[in-house]
Amino acid sequence: MAKGKNKGKKKDKLAASNQREQKNMKKVEQLSDPTEAAPEKAQGTNPSSVESLKNCEMPSEEMLYDLADLFKVFADTTRIKILYALMGGDMCVADIAEAVDVSQSAVSHQLRSMKQAHLVKFRRDGKQIIYSLSDDHVHTMLAQGLTHICE
Repeated sequence: MAKGKNKGKKKDKLAASNQREQKNMKKVEQLSDPTEAAPEKAQGTNPSSVESLKNCEMPSEEMLYDLADLFKVFADTTRIKILYALMGGDMCVADIAEAVDVSQSAVSHQLRSMKQAHLVKFRRDGKQIIYSLSDDHVHTMLAQGLTHICE
């Protein structure tokens, strides 16, 4: 009897999925139909601001994508802790792990993504690798972010 109920549920889910797919197909057809009248554009309240923005140079899609990727790196609290630890000075992985109270493996994993985003740099000191912030911009971004959320 349990199998019969499961089959009924599966059929209901399949039917609902098919209905959603049909609705989506209708929307696509309406969007691609050249005989459909284009929707009216909404009138903004400040056309001069829009015009000045149009005159301003918008960054390229690639630059916007890179900027979004940069901000994604800041979306993890462990990475933020590591960056704050490095604001205090250059450190090896073991020292960073102790400072932020996470495993060395986790620190190494996070440092890899921060190196790819050019937020941290490293140098070899004998057998150890010493990490530091790439430049003052990283410090400024962290400070500005903290100032922003504290306002």
